[in-house]
Formats: sequence, structure tokens, C-alpha cells
Amino acid sequence: MKEHIQNFIKYKDLLIELIIKDIKLKYRNSVLGVLWSLLNPLLIMVVLTIVFSALFKNNIEHFPLYVLIGRILYSFFSEDTNFAMDSVYTNGSLIRKVYVPKYFFPLARVCSSFVTMLISLVLIFGAMAVSGVPFSPVNLLIVFPLFYLFLTALGIGLLLATICVFFRDLKHLYSVILMVVMYMTPIFYPASIIPEQYRPIVELNPLFPIVEMFRDLTMYHTLPSVGTHLIALAHGAAYVLIGLFVFYKKQDRFIFHL
Repeated sequence: MKEHIQNFIKYKDLLIELIIKDIKLKYRNSVLGVLWSLLNPLLIMVVLTIVFSALFKNNIEHFPLYVLIGRILYSFFSEDTNFAMDSVYTNGSLIRKVYVPKYFFPLARVCSSFVTMLISLVLIFGAMAVSGVPFSPVNLLIVFPLFYLFLTALGIGLLLATICVFFRDLKHLYSVILMVVMYMTPIFYPASIIPEQYRPIVELNPLFPIVEMFRDLTMYHTLPSVGTHLIALAHGAAYVLIGLFVFYKKQDRFIFHL
């Protein structure tokens, strides 16, 4: 463990450069640049609100804000894991030439996506002001669901990055998995409509407790239960441990497939 920490400190400047490079590449040749981090979720919120407000507006208070929160958190998870998935094999030429801690590549992708998501949080607080949702010190506790989301995305990103080196078709399969995750996450519908017999299955979705926790803290100013925290943390920790284990187990074989 001490050796890994020393190695991380030694190459931390490289990690920072990779994060900055990923952010620049994301918005390269884009006229609006980083503003798309605000416009994209805003436009999607408008579309989803128009399409689904007739169905769920009466069941969900502050429906546009409800949709915006779910969409921003899901978009980060989707973008982040997709970016992390091809992070190793797209940097194969660099890995073959010089020594670089290989986990830096998926980690940099996760961190760069996390930075752009933090920028988009401005929209949530703006929507709260427009919707008349009062601000509260409880809102500051969103750092907890954001931390759990980061852990979950990092763990899954490491796992996907490992598998994708050996099985490139994973990119096509994962798009289907993401669609399932989206519909299992209450982005535009209330969690209360989920039948009780299916709720345990839906709650296996790691985004479910995170999105619910974030909404409790911002929209309803209620503190999530300890059990909710433990479930979200357990999901995140489990994915990180599994991701790290698989990544370190297979990383010495990456060179033969890049």
C-alpha cells in the first residue's frame, strides 16, 4: 500500500495533465466550449419536462428541477463510464513507450467528467431559485451523494477499461446496459410508481439511492437515513474494490493487446 501511495504522489502531476487534456479534448472545436456542460442538461430538462409533465407533473412537485437532478447525475455516470472504458486502449502508444501508472487513464477520465458535472450543478441551484425551492444548509450535504457517485463511476470505469482491452465489442453492449440503467433510475418518473415486488431489483441499480439522496437534500431538505448512506457507500466501495482487483490482475497483459 505504501508503495502505491508513493507512486501516486510521484506521478500526480501527470494525472493533473491528463485531466486537463481530457477536458480540453472534450470541447475541442466546439464554439461554446464548456458552456455545453450547462446547455446540454438544460435542453434535455426542457424536452423531458414537455414530454412527461402531462403524466407526472401532478405527482411530482417542482417537476423540472426533479428531472434536471436525475438527468445531470445519470449523464455524469453514463459519460464518465463510457470515457473510462476506452481510456486504456486509446492510450496504447503511450503505454508501450514509457512507464505510466495505467490506472491513471481511467482515473483521469472520471475526474475530468466529474469536474464538468460540478460545473453543471450551477443549473440545479439556479432551477431551485426559479422554482421557489428555498436554500438550506442541508444542501451542502450533497457532497455525500456526489462522493458515492464518484466511487461508483470510478469502480465501474476501471472494470470496463480492463474488459475493453480484451473485448472491444463491449462498447456496443454497454450502450444497451446504460439504457437499462436509465429506465431503472427515477429520472422523469416518481419512485413511488415502482411496484413493490420489483423495487428490490430496481434498488440494485447503484444510481437509485444516490439520486434519491441528492433530491432529498436539495428539494425536500430532509436528511437521508443511515441505511441509505450505507447502501450507497457499499455500492461505491464494492465497485472500486472489484474494479481495482480486476484491473491490477490483468494490467500486465494489456501490452499484448494494445
